[in-house]
Amino acid sequence: MSSIGSVMVSSPSQITVQIDSLEVFESNKSELQVGKYIKIEDGNHNFAIAIVKNIAGKNDDDNWVFTIDATPIGALIANGSSYEFKKGTPVLPVPTEPVYIMDSSTLDILFSNDGAFNFNIGTLSNNVAVNFNLHGNRFFSKHIGIVGSTGSGKSCAVSRILQNVVGITPDGYALHGQQNNSHIVIFDLHSEYAAAFDIPGEKNFTLNNLTVDALQLPYWLMNSEELESMFIESSESNSHNQMAIFKRAVIANKKKHNPLLLDATYDTPCYFSISEVVNYIDNIDREVIGRKEGEGKPKLVDGTLIENQDESYFEARLTFVVSSTAAATKATNGPFHGEFNRFISRLETRLSDDRLRFLLKPTKPDGERFCTNDFNLLLQQFIGYSNKSNVTIFDLSGVPFEVLSVTVSLLSRIIFDFSFHNSKLKHAEGEENDVPILLVCEEAHNYVPASDSAMYKASRKSIERIAKEGRKYGLSLMVVSQRPSEVSPTIFSQCSNFIALRLTNKADQNYIKGLLPENTSSASEMLPSLGQGEALVVGDASIMPSLVQLPRPIPEPKSASVDVHTVWNENWNEPNFVNVIKRWRKESSED
Repeated sequence: MSSIGSVMVSSPSQITVQIDSLEVFESNKSELQVGKYIKIEDGNHNFAIAIVKNIAGKNDDDNWVFTIDATPIGALIANGSSYEFKKGTPVLPVPTEPVYIMDSSTLDILFSNDGAFNFNIGTLSNNVAVNFNLHGNRFFSKHIGIVGSTGSGKSCAVSRILQNVVGITPDGYALHGQQNNSHIVIFDLHSEYAAAFDIPGEKNFTLNNLTVDALQLPYWLMNSEELESMFIESSESNSHNQMAIFKRAVIANKKKHNPLLLDATYDTPCYFSISEVVNYIDNIDREVIGRKEGEGKPKLVDGTLIENQDESYFEARLTFVVSSTAAATKATNGPFHGEFNRFISRLETRLSDDRLRFLLKPTKPDGERFCTNDFNLLLQQFIGYSNKSNVTIFDLSGVPFEVLSVTVSLLSRIIFDFSFHNSKLKHAEGEENDVPILLVCEEAHNYVPASDSAMYKASRKSIERIAKEGRKYGLSLMVVSQRPSEVSPTIFSQCSNFIALRLTNKADQNYIKGLLPENTSSASEMLPSLGQGEALVVGDASIMPSLVQLPRPIPEPKSASVDVHTVWNENWNEPNFVNVIKRWRKESSED
């Protein structure tokens, strides 16, 4: 292969190349474009690999001079009769060294399915004949960021990657009868992803699809922060008193219902009755203390003195004596009398909200309530072991917005805690975690935003904890968003691999460019002009920063936009208003 030019200027961040002639430039124009690769000899049978950043041409009296600015990203190092690619700048050519276009044989060396680079996600955009493979372990063992504007193919990209993991191919489900050990949990805000795992025919795919009607998420699994976020209004002036009495009631009720647990705490995941807690707080709120000689304790209307509030206040709402200053009936209001009227009203409103049945009134198939001993069943449901599924989808489209943060926080924290304790048990036995989990946070900006709003405190804390600590316990994140600049920076800063599809918002473009390595600057300039399904792939799992065409998944998620103009040009359509309203009201079809 003949050279196309020579090095004029060389530095660790940029190499400037002059093309030999107009004829050479014209004959290689298709391979000399921004985002494509060139290789440069170093005189020792090694080659520097650089990505084209800028192309300039100057015409001086019909004498064309073309120069290329390229960013070095790695090197091909001679290893006997073959070559080995190394990232960084182990080879820096000096001026006058010859430059070559990247031929197909070199691309095959770089991107072939070789050893650990065994996970295919598509083909090179500028050479569809070359498959692009990622290092499977480096990709899934670390956190992944997938970003792209609406319509860029983001949901399809996520679906295709996950289909590859579980063995779904365009021909169906390849792993039927020999299920692999993959474990994927998806937070799906728009009911998109179930369709991507609906495999018809004999070889169907078992999907654990938990809609708000199927999901059973008992409130007693919540920790202290989640409980307080759910039930306490932090902006109220006496919120500290509400927190104190709520904590006292919850701990006492946990001990009442779980006598075999020696040290039940505010955060222990064990059963307690929220209705009994409301009774307790209401009794504290209306409490009257008998002040006759020898009393000094809460006193009921029949004269009974309450010896132990933790034993007496849970079962029912009691009737106390009337406050009085007369010597014969002397009694005074309790220390918190009237303090919790609004608090009790809020608790009762929550408990009567049928939208929150999956949280506050979950039941087993036989109609019985979940108790402490059912934690095993609940945990299996959350990570796909209830029906032996590789993929669990939490369909959060039906979750009321005001409890979305708490729901995401609870689910993600339980999955983290499972991974933590499972890893510790395995390590104690001298083994590695054998149940690694990938948690996919679709539309992450909706529940882990960059803002410090108290509304998202619970979910943000849980997901950020996974971002910072999860990898040690076999729990990885895939953070998906169309507005990366609005996602918690802590989360994206922990991502080691990025798949960036088309981004049209300037703030989002700049944010992603700031997260990417400097040697991808030339390719990242193309983010606003990428085609559908085309992405910049960069990170520890990629042999080098590359523009990749991601294939469409089969089947696809339900994320496609309506072809509005086409539909508008059809004949007038009448919607079925009756059925729409029935679904709206959650009426049964038999009504």
